[in-house]
Formats: sequence, C-alpha cells, structure tokens
Amino acid sequence: KKQKKTMSKIPESELTRIKSETDLIALIQSRGTVLKKQGINWTGLCPFHPDEETPNLIVTPSKGLFRCMASQCGKTGNAIQFVQWFDGVSFRHACEVLSSGGKAAFEQTNHRRGGTGGKTKIATVPKLPCPLDTAADEGKLLDQVADYYHGKLDEAALAYLVSRGLDDKEVVKRFKIGFSDRTLGLRIPLKNRKEGEELRSKLKALGVYRQNGREHLRGCLTVPIYNAKGELVQIYGRRIDPKAPKANRHLYLARPLAGIFNFEALKSREIILTESILDALTFYRHGMQSVTCTYGTANLTDELFQAINAAKVESVRLAFDADEAGEKATAQAAAKLAAFGIECHQIKLPWGSDANSYALEQGGEALKKAVRNAQWIGAKAPPQKPEPPSLSSTKVASSLAASSGSETVAKGKKIEAPQVVLERKGEHYEMAFGERLYRVGGLERNNSLEVLRITLRIASEGLMHVDSLDLYRDGERRKFIDRASEETLLEKDLLKRDVGKLLLALEQAQEARLNGGGDDEDEVELSPEEVREALEFLQAPKLLDRIAIAYDQAGIVGEQTNLLAAYLACASRKLAKPLAVIIQSTSAAGKSTLMEAVLSFFPPEEQVKYSAMTGQSLYYLGETNLKHKILAIVEEEGAEKASYALKLLQSEGELTIASTGKDPQSGRMETQEYHVEGPVAIVFTTTSIDIDEELMNRCLVLTVDESRKQTERIHELQREARTIEGILANEKRKDIQRLLQNAQRLLQPFKIANPFARHLTFTSGRTRTRRDHEKYLTLIDTIALLHQHQRETIKHTVNGREVEMLPVTIEDIEAANQIAPEVLGRSLDELPPQTRSLLDKIKTLVREKMAEQKLEQCYSLFSRRELRDTTGWSETQTRLHLERLEAMEYINRRTGRQGSLCKYELLTDASEVAQVWQVGLLDIETLRQKEGVK
Repeated sequence: KKQKKTMSKIPESELTRIKSETDLIALIQSRGTVLKKQGINWTGLCPFHPDEETPNLIVTPSKGLFRCMASQCGKTGNAIQFVQWFDGVSFRHACEVLSSGGKAAFEQTNHRRGGTGGKTKIATVPKLPCPLDTAADEGKLLDQVADYYHGKLDEAALAYLVSRGLDDKEVVKRFKIGFSDRTLGLRIPLKNRKEGEELRSKLKALGVYRQNGREHLRGCLTVPIYNAKGELVQIYGRRIDPKAPKANRHLYLARPLAGIFNFEALKSREIILTESILDALTFYRHGMQSVTCTYGTANLTDELFQAINAAKVESVRLAFDADEAGEKATAQAAAKLAAFGIECHQIKLPWGSDANSYALEQGGEALKKAVRNAQWIGAKAPPQKPEPPSLSSTKVASSLAASSGSETVAKGKKIEAPQVVLERKGEHYEMAFGERLYRVGGLERNNSLEVLRITLRIASEGLMHVDSLDLYRDGERRKFIDRASEETLLEKDLLKRDVGKLLLALEQAQEARLNGGGDDEDEVELSPEEVREALEFLQAPKLLDRIAIAYDQAGIVGEQTNLLAAYLACASRKLAKPLAVIIQSTSAAGKSTLMEAVLSFFPPEEQVKYSAMTGQSLYYLGETNLKHKILAIVEEEGAEKASYALKLLQSEGELTIASTGKDPQSGRMETQEYHVEGPVAIVFTTTSIDIDEELMNRCLVLTVDESRKQTERIHELQREARTIEGILANEKRKDIQRLLQNAQRLLQPFKIANPFARHLTFTSGRTRTRRDHEKYLTLIDTIALLHQHQRETIKHTVNGREVEMLPVTIEDIEAANQIAPEVLGRSLDELPPQTRSLLDKIKTLVREKMAEQKLEQCYSLFSRRELRDTTGWSETQTRLHLERLEAMEYINRRTGRQGSLCKYELLTDASEVAQVWQVGLLDIETLRQKEGVK
C-alpha cells in the first residue's frame, strides 16, 4: 500500500523515462553480478540467494526486465525494483538513485561470493550527491534549498501551474518557482553521521525541516521571498494535492513571516496589493508587474507597510478576495494606508472569486479592465504639525474629495465621501474640489487608452495656472503640480491628491468614450409617447409591408426589393452573425442615395460611417465601438486597404491585433493588444464591375435599378421636391424617420429558434452556396427578430442557466422566400448584374431587328452605337460590358477591321426572356403540409 501511494506521487512519464534510460545489464553488473549473453538474454547467478550455484538469473534488456527462475526466489521486476531490493531502499529512493544517473546509479559496490555460509557482503547504499553545502551559513543554505526546489519542478507541479494559468517560463524563472518532492532527505547525509546531524539541525532552525525530521513544505509548490536587501528570508508553499485540507493548503517555513514578494514593484508610484502570492503572480503573468501581496487577509506586515510608505507609493489598488474576510481586510488595509495619505482603490471582483479564478474564467483583458475600473475608497490627509493660518493651510481641510458615488474607509468604518463629479461643459470637462476648479480640454483628441494628453487649467480664489500635459507621464504631472503650487499658493500635497482623483475620473471618461459609452449625446431617452408610437408600429400586422410603405412616404421611389433587403441587413446587427450588403451601380446611378435612404431609418448612434479607411484603422477603434452597430462605407474602393480586416470582422465577429507601443510609466516599448468586438452589419457602395470574390461571398449584392423608367420616376420626384407639397412632404418625412429610428431602438438581441429549419432546402450545385445558404437563414432570423414584439419567447433551462429564444414562424420564411431568389440568385450568375442587364437589352434589340428586317438571328448584327442609343449608357460603360460578354462567348465580333464598322452577333438565343433565379427554396405550401400547419 505504501509503495503504491509513493508511486502515485511520481509521474508515470518519469517512471517510464527511468526504465527506458537505465542500462539494466550495466546496473546489475555494477552490483557485482557477472552476466553472460545467451541469445537475446543474459544469465548469471542471482544476487538475492547467493547459496545457489546455478545461473538462474535471466535478464532481458529489450524489455528492461529480470527474473530469477529458482523456486525459492522467483524475484522479477525492472531496474527500479532491482535497486530497491538489492540496496534495501524505498521505491522513491530507488527512483532518485536511478534518475540521478552516473556514479550514484552504477557505483561499484564491494560484493564478493564465498566466505562463511556463502553469503554476499553488501556495501553501503550508493550515495546521491548532496545539493547543500554543509559548511554554508543559514542565508546561503536557504538559497540552496530554494535552488534545489526550483530544479525539482516536475510534471505534476507544472500541471498545477497550468491549471492556475501560471504556466509562463519567464514567470517561473523570475520568481524561482519550485516544488518540494520529498527527495531532499534522500540526498543529505544520514542523521547518524556527524555532518548529517549538523545539517539537519540547521534545516530545522531554518524551518525547512520540522522537529520530527520531515520536510515542512513536502508536496508544495514553492516560491522564495526576499527582503529589501535581496536576502532570502522565507519560502511560501502551496499544496498541489486537491485533497489536501483547505486549512492546510498555504504554508510558510516554520519561522517568522518576513520579506516582500516582488520588491521591484515598489519602484512604481501605483501598485496592486493582493492577499496571496498566487493572485500576485496572476497579475504579473498578465502584464501588471507592479504587484505585491500580504500573507493572507490578516498579515499586512509592518515590514511591507513601512516599505510602501518609504517608497513614496502614491496609490494602492487592493485586490483581496471577494468574500467577507477579503472585504474586512480591504477596509483595514485601506484605513492603515490612507492614514499616511496613500490613495486606495478596490478592484471589484464577482462575489466568491479571487484574482486568479477571475482571470481563469474571464481572461487577462477582463482582469486589466477590473484594475482600470477600481473604485476609490479614500485617502486621509497625513497628520501635519500646527502652523499659523495661511491661504494654503486653510485649504488642506477641504482636500478630502472622492469620485462620484464612492465611500471613504477610515478606522475600519465606511463613511460617505463628498460628491465630486466630472461634468461635461460644452467642449470641456470640469471638476471642482471645494474652491478649486479644474477645467480639462482636448480629451477627445486621445484615440488610445495609453495616452491622456490634455490642456488643464486650475483656478482658485482668483489665482490661476494652465498648461498642456500628458497625465500618464510622471514628470509632466510633477511639473504641473510644482508650477500650479507657485501660481495658486496651494500646497503641493493637496494638488497631488486633486490631480490623482482627476486622473482617475478622466480615465473612466476616456474609456467609456472609446468603448462607445462615453458620449452623453449618444444616449437617447424616449418619451412614453414615443415608446407607445414605436410599439404600435412594431406590433402592427404586415410589418414588412409597412416598412416598404414608409420608404414610399419618405420619398424613395422604386427599389422595393433592394430597400427591404438592405433594411433587413442593417436590422441583423442585433444577431450574432449579421448580414453585409454591397450596393453596386454605375457612377451617378443613385447607390449612395439608396444607402442614405436605408440608413435614415436607423438610429444615428447605432451607425459608424466612413468615406475611406486605412489598412489598420479598424483595429484601433474602441473595444465596443462597433458592437451591434452598422458600419457604412461610402465607397468600397476607399476601404480597399482595410478589406482584410472587414472580411475578418464579418467572418469572426471580432478583431484582435498585437502592436508595439510605449509604456506610459516606463517609457519603454512594449507589445500592446487591441481588441474590437462585433457583431457588426456592414454596408458598402461601389462602382466597380469586378468585386473582390472573397468580399462578395460574404455580402448580399444589390444592383441599383438603372432603367429609363426608374430615371423618369427620379426626375419626377426631384421636380416634386421643389413644390409646396414637396416641402411639406419633406417635413413629414422627418417624422417617419424618427418613428422608424425609435422602433429600432426598442429591438433587443435574441437567439432565434427556427423549428422549421430541418425541412428547408437550398441549391447546392456550387460550393459558394454554403455561405449563401447561411445568408438565407439569417434573412429568416432577421425577419423574426423584427417581429419580437408580436410573439412570445421560448425559455429553456440548461445547467441552471435560463436560455431565452425567439421563434420563427412560417410567415417569416414566406417573406424571406420572396426576397431571397432575387437577392441571392444573382450570386449564382456567372455574369455581374450590370453585364447581365446589358445582355437582356441586347436580346431585346436583336429581337426587334429580327422582326423589323425579317432576318435570322445570325444576320441581325448590332453596333455599339445602336446599343448606346438603346440603353442610354456611356461609351466606356458599354465597351467594358461588351468585352466581358465577348470574353465569355455570349456575343461575337463579326466585323471591325480597319476602315469598317464594328458589329456584333448574339450567340445565345434572343428569344430567352430575363432569367428568373431559382435557388432551390422549399415551397411554402409543401412546408405547411410537412408541419401540418393550416
């Protein structure tokens, strides 16, 4: 049983390595047994019963096994068991002997056969090299113990680090993380020897060994702790066995608590303070290296406190566990630190979690965000010597200010902090601390969370100072405080605290602004009347028809299918995988007008519109600036450099880029990660005939109606807009747009459940239909989403979580089936939409020639001029599409040599009418029959 338990502590991979790497023949011979080769085996006299004269020991090196054939012995096993039985040591000791290799494993022992009774004389057990210097002083000895543990970081310990998200080679090396695997005692001299007794006494005095002679940190992950002089004074141990009692999982050497974890952190003006070393390692692992820790909730040692105070740390962010003990410890630590004028903030974590578990569940970025959003919990001005009253000293009492809604911790009790709010005043921000008024300009010019360059003005009782500075630069802050103190006659400590609070408030404002939530202008509150009107619109029957009528009322003629398809694509921004749209036409045909008409029905705060984009511009938007919004790009050519990012955003729903930037604290270059969340609905316009195939595969392609009838309708509308009736209609249009925008504001994201999905069909002749089919299903989902205020949701519980879904109806599928053939069918055409349109016009022209001239089709030739007169297209436009038709063998150039007129012959049947696209959709009546729906 004991051996099985011991074996279970040694990783199987290590046992396999020892067996495979040990030369069993050399090992047995090193113990004094002579072996002779016989075939694939080796034989010799068994060392376990030396009275035998028959070579009963058989060794099979290919299998790494030995066996004694004598009936009175019968021992069999591998190299580990041979050493265990022969040397009379434990299983773990035998493994350590073999894993050390070299002289210890194959040391020649003094065996000889014969003598009285023929017994073998066995020499002492082979010695393993001792990793400790018996003559070293206590400090050096403790260093050697930590080094030994660091070298013993085995598979089980590494697996534990992986489970805690701390498997980083640099972190392990930087903090000399190790493991106490119980082998130290196998390598130091025996206690019955003088040097062994002395060494063990020293280790007991250091707390490495207990008084009962056992290693104190056995089975623990180890982290050495140093003092300010760089001397190792303590070692922390964390048991990795999940079955270990909770109260016995955290250990320190049996000596007074001393030292400061990661003393380098105190070089920073702002530090993070945790209650455990593993939590501190978690912050360090995720790039927040100015972190140290207490030794549990009740152990903010005087040594650590004095070091923080002596290092002139200005701000401490407390990251204790989110439980009752952690809250109490946070209050006590904050009161102690605040008494010396040190700003304190609490990093808020979900109740019941700690920094390590939170980072494991939510990721490093969420942990960084929690640090940035830490809540201010106060700072008390340090006690000052009595001074004669003066302008500056009378202000000190009013310096206790806090951010909005925060509380101050003093003497373990919570008291309400003064309300100090960062207010928006036009293009500026203002923040007041008693008589001191700070005015901030230029915050909007910062497009990164790494920079906080502003123009800052302080005014107090008629005195003023103003300067431009980057609040993230320590030198510039200090310069501002020094000059402001000279100009306003205020104390530097008072100004320092003010600027610290202002910095935190501006950080939050900037983060909210860059993440899409910082502009008060973006927050639209609907009146009860507006909500009622919008709900009436959304709950009305035949909602899609009402939307089409609204476009007519808004002064948009024709383009009904295009308008509805584009509207649905924009509405799909609320889904997990929205649609995207490309509106294609020739120049001046109205593609931009069509896009503007569609976007006018959506809230302005849910649109992001650009004329052009650089290659990496999307990566540096705020994290949530595009989430559930519409990204409109006026010309696809203007976003050509950003095409890769757009494709990725459409497919993956997010963007992430690693870029180099300057650390605002150290000034050194470092790798910074930028993340942009989707989903986002994308709308382009383009005049290009050839659209990038990768982009087109991801989008619905809508072609503007360029017919003469549509042009006449547009002319009529343009003339109408100049009349009295047209001007009044334009005013009514604003009300229609406002109603539709409010309706969109009432829509919420939902998971869409389609109970008919298994019965639906779609053409599968080409691989690109894999994406087209997804567009078709998303079209159905969007129609269902628009009707969310007309139907009940479906709720199910999964593992304690409630999942709410919006159901699809057959009417939703019927509406999608009316749109899909025209919108998705074009993707099946080998000709671009405008080229297909010209081919249809050529067929019409040829049919008219055949009827008029009584000729066969092969003789009914046409020229480019005739085609231009018929279509009204320009020479360039006509020539480009004719060349494409000729290349794809729809037409043939019959004449056109030098000096003769160029004419073309139509090669396809002129009697074919305009193609009606079939995308293999299931007939609605068939679907009703399958589902048994009337």
